[in-house]
Amino acid sequence: MSKILLVYTGGTIGMVKDPETGVLAAFNFDELLSNIPELKLLEHDISTVSFDDPVDSSDMDITDYVKLAELIEINFEDYDGFVVLHGSDTMSYSASVISFMFENLKKPIIFTGSQLPIGDLRTDAKENLITSIQLAGLKEQGKTVIKEVGLYFEYKLYRANRTTKVNAEHFEAFASSNFPPIAESGVNLKISYDKLIKPNMRKKMIVHKLLNDNILILKLFPGINYETLSHIFNIPHLEGIVLETFGSGNAKTDPWFMELLKSVIDRGVKVVNVTQCVGGSVIMGKYATSTGLKNLGVISGGDITTEAAVGKMMYLLSKKLGPKVFKTIFETSLRGEMN
Repeated sequence: MSKILLVYTGGTIGMVKDPETGVLAAFNFDELLSNIPELKLLEHDISTVSFDDPVDSSDMDITDYVKLAELIEINFEDYDGFVVLHGSDTMSYSASVISFMFENLKKPIIFTGSQLPIGDLRTDAKENLITSIQLAGLKEQGKTVIKEVGLYFEYKLYRANRTTKVNAEHFEAFASSNFPPIAESGVNLKISYDKLIKPNMRKKMIVHKLLNDNILILKLFPGINYETLSHIFNIPHLEGIVLETFGSGNAKTDPWFMELLKSVIDRGVKVVNVTQCVGGSVIMGKYATSTGLKNLGVISGGDITTEAAVGKMMYLLSKKLGPKVFKTIFETSLRGEMN
């Protein structure tokens, strides 16, 4: 038997429809068993805790990330695993940043949610929640199997910081194009042991609770102009840019674009190059259209997702690192977020 803590932050999974008005509202998680009686069949001791004011995932910010991390940290020694119930729209962002906040994590933190409310007849919430609990409580020879932040949706457990939400309608809402699932749910739970993160059990876990959100995501497009970019690049207090480029990291080569980019980098703003493509990797220097970026000192995001790049930047910018150290660390995999 494992002790599992369910943490409800907000989102569709915790909603029930008022039979009279049809309005969706968060239900009381103290009544979880009455809403999902199947949980009684699980051989786990399940406790629940909820944000005092559940947050729609579109409203999540760094204060909510810190609140969630602290809630897990406070209860860490009392439970074998944690399941975070979260709105699906920004789940990949939240799960990614949490993966960086927990260094040398030795227990599972599994994010899940649903496309339909838990009270809906066709809901995907029950399967997502039940299997997430089973995975969070999974032990072999008395030892926890999963020791990382995961995201479970529609029969697949992904490394959280490898995911992107790709569909707003289908139950199979998430994809991990550059890294395979670490577990799959069928008749049996199939674990990809060779893909799991193996923390150093001799080292203590560290929870990093300082984040920096003075960043932006800039998606390039054909025809983007000087006036727009010069205005964006001169935003006060800007410290980091996640630059979504074309293909394997390509961008405009116009002199004005390169000069603007050089000026923002010279100001100390960290610029990370990630691809707009769903899968694949940035390889700066492969084409002439990315050689200029490399020469300017733009940081390669490799095959990192935009969501993970945002979380990693929030985490690293708070460390006040020099440009060379920041670049070296960002281009190094810290939590299995890149190859």
